[in-house]
Amino acid sequence: MTTSEARRSVAPAIDFTATKAALWLSLTAFFALLVLYFVGVDQGATSVFGDNMYIHEFVHDARHLLGFPCH
Repeated sequence: MTTSEARRSVAPAIDFTATKAALWLSLTAFFALLVLYFVGVDQGATSVFGDNMYIHEFVHDARHLLGFPCH
């Protein structure tokens, strides 16, 4: 026989203190700016990380997809 009671799952509350929230926000912003640099700014020949085209060629199609010029 079955019962009509549904199982209840209680999700634990997320306790974000101001310090923890600021840390997550700053890490997320840093990562987003790093990705934006590699996709939108890095030109290969004028790269901050050396005179190579590896990063530029790796994100080349993403640049065009997002509307960044590179030629």
